[in-house]
Amino acid sequence: MMPFSVHILGCGSALPTLRHYPSSQVVDVRGKLFLVDCGEGCQMQLRRSRLGFSKINNVFISHLHGDHCFGLIGLISTFGMLGRTAPLHIYATPELGPSLRSQMEMFCAMLGYEVIFHPIDTTKRSVVYDDRSLTIETIPLNHRVPCCGFLFKEKPTLPHIRRDMLDCYGIPLCQVNNIKNGMDWVTADGAVIPNSRLVRPAEPARSYAYCSDTRYMPELADELRGITTLYHESTYGSDNARSAVKYFHSTASEAAMVARDAGAGKLILGHFSARYDDEKVLLDEARAIFPDTVLANEMAVFDV
Repeated sequence: MMPFSVHILGCGSALPTLRHYPSSQVVDVRGKLFLVDCGEGCQMQLRRSRLGFSKINNVFISHLHGDHCFGLIGLISTFGMLGRTAPLHIYATPELGPSLRSQMEMFCAMLGYEVIFHPIDTTKRSVVYDDRSLTIETIPLNHRVPCCGFLFKEKPTLPHIRRDMLDCYGIPLCQVNNIKNGMDWVTADGAVIPNSRLVRPAEPARSYAYCSDTRYMPELADELRGITTLYHESTYGSDNARSAVKYFHSTASEAAMVARDAGAGKLILGHFSARYDDEKVLLDEARAIFPDTVLANEMAVFDV
């Protein structure tokens, strides 16, 4: 199976601590690396992770709070110093465009590569990236400023050819693609071999949703139905439910309810408030509702 994994670079909230960096992660889909949010220290964490800087061609910013984007201009500058020539695509709310251009004029005048800005609408679900292997969609969230999550959906692959059937019926290799696409095989004596005998089913398409900085949204489960892996903010526990409502965040139990109602395969909790010295209290709270829950942590890697 081709790689589809999430590398956590930072999973803290607005206040950096000695335990957690601000939000940032890399999603690896079949060797293509996508950076999601870019808090302070992101490029230091990239170096620690040994993920290749040059493989990052797309950056997705969920919203314009500093803990999700203060590292962006530094990363753009570093790419220039490393001699980058490939374009870098930035996906964010339209408000970032003028600010980013101003910062680049001040700090990155001799950049050497093109930065292409893609404004996104956080109020509706839409495809913002599409290639042969996956799509990336925005997911509207409910925060103090325009904010969205990102849904990575692997495109279905063709079924696997059964080599033993090729040999059995003497099927030439030039017909493999036709059979993968559903063709039956007709033998020399006119017998029809149904396609179902010639192939094995492809692996199910996988999906990953990044949902950071949002109030509890029961309707979010409908948008994420059948998600393979869900990253959902859990800034607070139920002991701080009032703060969650006040600051437009979610509790661990609320994140778990979204995962449960969506029929998710796995839930990753993140975006932890600095007031928690040990996030096990959040983990226990979530697991009481959705057992397949894990905690994000810097340098953790989760297979989707």
